[in-house]
Amino acid sequence: MNPALMLLAATKAAAAKSTSLLPAGAKELGTPMQIIILMTLLTLLPAILMSLTPFLRISIVLHFLRQALGTQSAPSNQVLAGLSLFLTLVLIQPTAMQVYKESLLPYEDGKLTPEEAWDSGTKPLKTWMARFAREKDVRLFVEMTHAPAPKTPADLEITVLAPAYILSEMRAGFQIGAVLFLPFLLIDIIVASVTLSIGMVQLPPVMVSAPFKVLLFVLVDGWNLTVGSLMKGFY
Repeated sequence: MNPALMLLAATKAAAAKSTSLLPAGAKELGTPMQIIILMTLLTLLPAILMSLTPFLRISIVLHFLRQALGTQSAPSNQVLAGLSLFLTLVLIQPTAMQVYKESLLPYEDGKLTPEEAWDSGTKPLKTWMARFAREKDVRLFVEMTHAPAPKTPADLEITVLAPAYILSEMRAGFQIGAVLFLPFLLIDIIVASVTLSIGMVQLPPVMVSAPFKVLLFVLVDGWNLTVGSLMKGFY
């Protein structure tokens, strides 16, 4: 099932069983307050999508690549965000399907309580994040939260694993972005040296090097190489 359709199904189920999604003490709340709480939870979905999925690393690398090319606003932010989103859906779909089958479907059938559905649904997500979270970052948040040392990655709380995953992905994205910068920086240095040596002081070297960088990127099929390398890094 497409993750977008899964999200719609989850929203529909949440609306149909809004009282069961709330804590036991909140069942006495009126319908308007329940709707406000549910809408507030839905507003967190974009932040979760951007932070706890491959979207974070992919978007960072693509923005670094655009800066390295020196094309300013081409591709636009909307295009980069759209590409990052679709690549994220491809990568996260197996995990999303597992969450749907092991958590949402049993909950809709009444086989799981909200607490059991939450525990069952977060296990695949925690497994995904544990694959890419560095031990150093996990240790940092374990110490900050004063949580007991886990025996296995499955024992980690989501409050520890989520920020550790974000830090690890940001580090990985910046590392890849720095490597992408190097060949284009070399072109800038060569062009600047040539223009200064022939006395073209008033001509900005960036204007001369930009076509060469774009041409090099096209000749080596840069988009295919960049996207392919990013996708393989998650398998």
